[in-house]
Amino acid sequence: MSNSRRRVLITGAAGGVGSRLAEGLREDYDLVLHDRSRENAPPGTDFRTAELGVLDEVLDLMDGVDTVVHLAGAASPESPWDAVLDANIVGQRNILEAARRAGVRRVVLASSNHAMGMYDRNEQWPVYPDQIPRADSLYGVSKIFGEAIGRYYHDEYDLDVIALRIGWVSDDPLEAQEDILRAMWLSREDCEQVVRCAIEAEVRFGIYYAISNNPNRRWSLTNTTLELGYRPEDSWTDLAGATEHVVEGGADVRDTWPLGS
Repeated sequence: MSNSRRRVLITGAAGGVGSRLAEGLREDYDLVLHDRSRENAPPGTDFRTAELGVLDEVLDLMDGVDTVVHLAGAASPESPWDAVLDANIVGQRNILEAARRAGVRRVVLASSNHAMGMYDRNEQWPVYPDQIPRADSLYGVSKIFGEAIGRYYHDEYDLDVIALRIGWVSDDPLEAQEDILRAMWLSREDCEQVVRCAIEAEVRFGIYYAISNNPNRRWSLTNTTLELGYRPEDSWTDLAGATEHVVEGGADVRDTWPLGS
């Protein structure tokens, strides 16, 4: 990886994943942090506010930025249509359009396992990143849109776009009662690593699963390891008190997945 300091904009930097990344990446990058309000702004940081649905406000975030790590938006698979439309569809387009106009080199998009979640609900494993997308929710649909419009901006405008299908980020994966959640766990350290890889990798477009080294995972990390150089180091089964109950073919998933997840 390059040792040069890039100027990296993290959108949604006050959220759970964003705040972790802001802390973990600050020693290696010049960070610009974004959220809708300054309420949770870390002291001493370049923190900016903008509504994703307003292109002019998003444009103001991009000054001097090399890479955008785009995390902001409606984050729940139970998000209603209005929230998904404004934040994840209009907002996603505005991020890419503003990046293009500002001459940003690369956008790293936070996609989601929910873009392929119907495979999980129907227990049709393994899942590979090049399969036909099958959303399990309107939220998942919005993530498919993000991947598709990211591909368009790469093809049409030569903008680097790396989409990470992020699994389940939790400090305690053992709190989950469902095997599928533990299987898609992404640790804080592995999350930082895969985002660093996405910022620095030579590949200019791709869709990649981002999950820790869980033995029961059902989603392929092959292109993530080969093309991004990601080497997950954590597994939920390594945690104190963890006990894996092996189910051949994968444990059943409830018919209402992902509601309540």
